[in-house]
Amino acid sequence: MGLFDRIKNAFMSEKKEEQETPESTEPQETEAEDSDPSAVEEQTTVEPEETSESADQATSEEPADSAEPAEAEEETLVIEEVPEETAAEEPVQSVEPVQLEEVQPEEILPEAKLEAPEATEEIMEELAAPTETSAQEKYDKGLEKTRKSFGDRMNELFARFRRVDEEFFEELEETLIGADVGFDTAIKLTESLRQEVKLKNAKKQSQIQNVIIEKLVDIYEAEGVDENNQLNLQPDGLSIILFVGVNGTGKTTSIGKLANQYKNEGKRVLLAAADTFRAGAIDQLVVWGQRSGVEVVRGNAGGDPAAVVYDAVARAKNENYDILLIDTAGRLQNKVNLMNELQKIRRVIQREYPTAPHEVLLVVDATTGQNALSQARQFKETTDITGLVLTKLDGTAKGGIVLAIRNELHLPVKLVGLGEKIDDLAVFDPNDFALGLFKGLLKEE
Repeated sequence: MGLFDRIKNAFMSEKKEEQETPESTEPQETEAEDSDPSAVEEQTTVEPEETSESADQATSEEPADSAEPAEAEEETLVIEEVPEETAAEEPVQSVEPVQLEEVQPEEILPEAKLEAPEATEEIMEELAAPTETSAQEKYDKGLEKTRKSFGDRMNELFARFRRVDEEFFEELEETLIGADVGFDTAIKLTESLRQEVKLKNAKKQSQIQNVIIEKLVDIYEAEGVDENNQLNLQPDGLSIILFVGVNGTGKTTSIGKLANQYKNEGKRVLLAAADTFRAGAIDQLVVWGQRSGVEVVRGNAGGDPAAVVYDAVARAKNENYDILLIDTAGRLQNKVNLMNELQKIRRVIQREYPTAPHEVLLVVDATTGQNALSQARQFKETTDITGLVLTKLDGTAKGGIVLAIRNELHLPVKLVGLGEKIDDLAVFDPNDFALGLFKGLLKEE
């Protein structure tokens, strides 16, 4: 079974569940209507007399007496999309945090001042505690904004065009590029889609959109053949992972989260604060080390990053650590300085471990879209990157950047950030990603 067939089966199973839920409520409504005909007749004869006695009853009985408002209600119910939109908006209107914020200034804040140390410890325990949600549920939730953004773009496209012609394909290319799937991917899709629409004789909007999704899945799957998304951890001995990336992408945070996960798996983890140029980078990594219960090798701010790496490698070797995670400077004066610094760090590592580093992970921020793709190109030219860490995937509508990275750079995504909790950094699963992104975009034909 192909990847698209799996996505379609998952989509159809959800549709069946949605169709089963309203059927159970319809008999209750019909029974209520059938059981009250006499009561309704009695109310209609008594209601006009009670309207003069109370204003509240009069306002509730006006819709039943007048026929014109009833006709207006029937006209609005003709649109089938209205109940779906209102049903989708109901949970947004009843958001619990809104009520909590109103209470906090009066009751919670005075108590929090007295119990600050205990409160911080409890928060850290909650962050460190693993969640019960499955990997697929995390992808579904994390890609919610991307699905909605892509779906809105497709709806706007079909609203402007009622037939598939050359102008439609040109607009489709711009729509896909705007969704951050990449220029090359957009061109590939439109070229293959021209023939596919004719072969399948797709005429309805739902059919054409499903063909577009099917071709996207095919391209995504074809470019990922033999792609290794697993981290290259050594079964015996020390595993050294080098992290690179522009400042502000979540590099240090990703290192801290990954260290916590390995620590919970029973591995001995050591961190190296080799980002000595950015103010506060060393202290930030030390804080993450304290949260995760992991030791951090550090030097002085503005010092030699290679010296910090040398000390970290020596300690990891002498004390039999399993994993060494190295944080490096995200931005130096130019590409030459960055390349020289990374090569120097590599030489220091390879004196003790010739095959290391075992992973060189580039951390990019998914919210930046095409800027993340540009950063990946630049770092790929500068150093030998083995994979990507895509952060903040849950907080963006630019999840299509995964397709652009896979199809244009041919770099595997190794880790993804799907939330703010400490266990929301997950190993990238291509199938779960495809299900989370494309499943919600299929249309019922």
